[in-house]
Amino acid sequence: MSITINQVKYLLALERTGSFSDAAEACFVTQSTLSTMIKKLENQVGIQLFDRSTKPVKLTPEGLKLIDQFKVLHNEYENLTELIQETKNRFEGVLKIGIIPTLAPFLLPLFLDKFMSRHTDLQFNISEITTNQILKNLRLREIDIGILSLPLNDTEFEETSLFQEDFLVYDARKPSAKNKTYQISDIDLSRLWLLEESHCLTSQIGKICNLRATVQTKEKLVFNSGSILSLLELVDMNSGITLLPRLATLQSNIIEPDFLFPIEHPVPARDVGLVTHKSFTKRRLFKMLKEDISEAVAPYLKTNEGVELVAPF
Repeated sequence: MSITINQVKYLLALERTGSFSDAAEACFVTQSTLSTMIKKLENQVGIQLFDRSTKPVKLTPEGLKLIDQFKVLHNEYENLTELIQETKNRFEGVLKIGIIPTLAPFLLPLFLDKFMSRHTDLQFNISEITTNQILKNLRLREIDIGILSLPLNDTEFEETSLFQEDFLVYDARKPSAKNKTYQISDIDLSRLWLLEESHCLTSQIGKICNLRATVQTKEKLVFNSGSILSLLELVDMNSGITLLPRLATLQSNIIEPDFLFPIEHPVPARDVGLVTHKSFTKRRLFKMLKEDISEAVAPYLKTNEGVELVAPF
C-alpha cells in the first residue's frame, strides 16, 4: 500500500470543509481529481472513509478512527519540510497572514518591508479581516498566522503576545492644553464615535467607557465602518471624540497632534499578539516574525507600567 502526501492533503481538506468543491478549491485541483484520489485512497486501505450521502460530507465511523493518524502523518511531513528549509536557512512557499483592520494600516508599514526583504523566496499573502474571520480561516487552514488582540481563550489556538498598545483620547472639539491628561469619566458619550460592532476595538472601547450602561445614547455611538481613517474624518467633521490605539496616532498626515490626550493611570491598553492553529509547523519563521514586529514597534510604545489591559470581547 502506497499512500501519497497529496492524498492525505485532499482527505484532510475534505474532512475540514465537508465539500468536494471547497476542498478542491483549497487544494488548487479540480473536483474530479480530488474525488478520484480520495476514492483511490479508500480502495487502498479497504475502508470507506467518507459518507457521501450527507451534506456536508462527513467521516464514517471508520474514518473517524483513522483521521487523527492522517493528521499526524501530514504534520510530520510539514515538520520535515520545515526542518529542511531551516537547515538550508531558506524559506520557500507561501506565508498567509490575517490582520485586523485596526492594526493593518499602522503596523504593517513598520515591519513588513524588512521582513519580506529577509525572505525573498517566500510569497506573502496578507488579508485585512476581522477577528472572527481570522479565527475561521485559521480553523480552515486558509491562513497561517493571525495578528490581533488577545486573549481569545480558545484551546484550539496558540497565542503569543507581541506588545501592549495603550489608548489615547482624540478630541476634535479643541486643541489640548499642554501636559493635560484625560480621565475616562471626562468623555462626552453623546459625541463619541466608534467603529461598527463587529470590530473588537469597538468592544474594547465599550468596556473602557462602560457603554453598556448608556443604552439611551446607543444610536449615537456607532459609525458603520471598518476603517479608523474614515472614522477620524467624521470625528473631525463633527467635532467628535474617539479613542485611538497608539500606533494609529503615528499617522501625522491625518492626525492633529494637539487633539490627542493621554489618559490618566491606569491607562487602558490592548494586548496585541500572534495566533496560530495548534497544527501550525513553521515555528522558526514564526519566531523571526515575532522578533521583527517586536523590534519595529518598540520605539513607539510606552512601558507597561500603569497599563490596564482590555480584553477584545
